[in-house]
Amino acid sequence: MNTQNTIEKMKQLKLFGMSEIYHRSLNERLFTEYSTDEFLAFLVDTEWDRRENRKIENLHKSAGFKFHAEATNVDYSTHRNLDKTVFERLLSLQFIKQGENLIITGPSGIGKSFLAQAIGQSAVRNLIKTSYFNTGKLHEEIKLSKIQGNYIKLLKKIQHCDLLIIEDFGLHTLDNHTRQALFDIVEGRHDHHSTIITSQFPVKAWHEIIGESTIADAILDRLVFNSHRLELTGDSMRKKKKLKG
Repeated sequence: MNTQNTIEKMKQLKLFGMSEIYHRSLNERLFTEYSTDEFLAFLVDTEWDRRENRKIENLHKSAGFKFHAEATNVDYSTHRNLDKTVFERLLSLQFIKQGENLIITGPSGIGKSFLAQAIGQSAVRNLIKTSYFNTGKLHEEIKLSKIQGNYIKLLKKIQHCDLLIIEDFGLHTLDNHTRQALFDIVEGRHDHHSTIITSQFPVKAWHEIIGESTIADAILDRLVFNSHRLELTGDSMRKKKKLKG
């Protein structure tokens, strides 16, 4: 049997995980105690795991997260009105499967971004396609896409991702173009995909922030009606960490 030929065929079939472990087993005389069926299952599992990890890496890269946020590092000890049971239920990602939204409000530095991205990165590890945008960056991409003539392409990308995270809502003024784009995004995602929005402003102030009463009503009706809420309070955790440092 020409084992090198077998390895080359595996590589041509893009079975790189399988070819690597098979090559090692031959050179290092590994897995000799395995039966044929056990070794075949191990090869397939190795290839499967490699492909799943590659998918996660690609999803993480395309999501555009601002920083690494692990759910295990969420601080429940600081008094900021964050209920551990409630947040762990959100981390189960059931709300995403049901096409529901999450709104996280609270003062600057309270940890809204970390919580949103912790959920987003948990979603990616579960192969849920996620897109992250700072509101200012989203506005810039919308304006640029209209100039370049690929607005519809950008809109479809945002509308169809399973989880959309928009941070710092309300810090940037909406003009007619961005207001209409926000409606298009929310309308296209309504009842199908989940959106997480973080904001320093309470939801009751969003109508005025959006402007143009009719569009504001339509956006908030679709966005807020089926949303979970985390209303954080307290002093800036960022400032506390600086003082401790």
